[in-house]
Amino acid sequence: MTRLFALHSAYGLATAAAAIDAGLLETGTDRDGRTVERVLVPFTSSRVPETVVGIDADPALHSLRARFDRVEPLADVLGPLHPSAWQPTETDLPVMGRLLTRAWNLDPRELELFVQSPQVAPARTLLSLFPEARVTIVGDGLMTYAPMRVRLPHAVSARIERVVYADVVPGVRPLVAAPYAAPAPVPPDWFAAALRETGGAETGVAAGPATVLVLGQYLSALGLMTPAEELALQQRLIDRAGAERPERIVFKPHPAAPPQLVGAVRAHAERRGLSFVEDRSRLPAELLAERLDARAVVATFSTALPTVHTLFGRRIGAAGTVDLLRTLAPVENSNRVPLVIVDALTRPHAPYADPDRLQLLLDAVGYTMQPEIAGHLRPRAEELLQDLDDEERCRYFSAERLGALGLSGGRGPTGVRGLLTPRGGVGRIEEWRLTAVGARRRVGRAWREIRGR
Repeated sequence: MTRLFALHSAYGLATAAAAIDAGLLETGTDRDGRTVERVLVPFTSSRVPETVVGIDADPALHSLRARFDRVEPLADVLGPLHPSAWQPTETDLPVMGRLLTRAWNLDPRELELFVQSPQVAPARTLLSLFPEARVTIVGDGLMTYAPMRVRLPHAVSARIERVVYADVVPGVRPLVAAPYAAPAPVPPDWFAAALRETGGAETGVAAGPATVLVLGQYLSALGLMTPAEELALQQRLIDRAGAERPERIVFKPHPAAPPQLVGAVRAHAERRGLSFVEDRSRLPAELLAERLDARAVVATFSTALPTVHTLFGRRIGAAGTVDLLRTLAPVENSNRVPLVIVDALTRPHAPYADPDRLQLLLDAVGYTMQPEIAGHLRPRAEELLQDLDDEERCRYFSAERLGALGLSGGRGPTGVRGLLTPRGGVGRIEEWRLTAVGARRRVGRAWREIRGR
């Protein structure tokens, strides 16, 4: 029996290691007492893999990699081909499957696949290459709480047995692969222990006076906002951090953020009279907050926010979530769920402190994002929306989207979009044209009757 872990992020690797340590993946033998081999197949999902240190080479992850019997980097098989571009044709799948079976010394009939993003290559390709393998999804932060982005073939979805994820939003279940995959939450203590192993020699900024850690996210690179809007958002994060009355701000920029952005953020902090320190280490934000003894951590919708709050009890804050929820497009964008979670956890007097209430909100948002894939959540959406006031409903839902789905609080599109939007299968203008044609025919028939024809 072989368990093959195709992972691309340190967070996912820590989740898998913690699940192994906590005994969530059973023991080292299968049901028949045979030894189970764990194989790590790491790959780099960055657009330019050569510019980052992958989880197979990062020295800080050495102890986590030791949980596996062997490591088989996917790059050794794909060569220069980017992992996300690895999409063999249907006719090539059997040949490629046999090649990997031989290269990695696998028995495809005794195989369980652990993947992070089953909707896209290379994970989806592996699921197709080994059609008999059982499947487990390994969570990768807050994206795990979003519904599946695409409908997987039944031959794939029927094999997804469970979702293993770090329980950083206690009491809330992820929507990926729901409702059939069983949730397998990794207890916070086990996940925190795995994360602490990734500290290594990376020291980051030294501890000092009362500190607030600010985490930058390079959202303009994702097309979620313009560079000017990005700068304004980073400055708002500094303002939010200032509300915690720190003696200094430690700013951890996104690795791809340009230096001029960091410089502008520094200037804004100094204008406010705040001491500003930049941290460029690869130390995880959660561990950096611990080493700084930060009184709070501030970001937009980083997974580190609920993680550092649940695992280490740090206060968290956010800025820009409401504006991003309003402008984020399309509705199906998976960043919507992390935004909703962070906004619900950080807003003053949030009505979602109870996990059941937060689950109801996520279920409703998940349904409006993917009404076909997450159709089982429609009753949950109806339950939430019937009790929300207009302000609360507009915070998380588009009235046009609710109208299109026939949900409470929705409205139809107006103007030109209203004329073109289908109702009952045809657009409004076409509906009027057909009505006019029908009326003209009825008048014609009536006239012929009058004339006795």
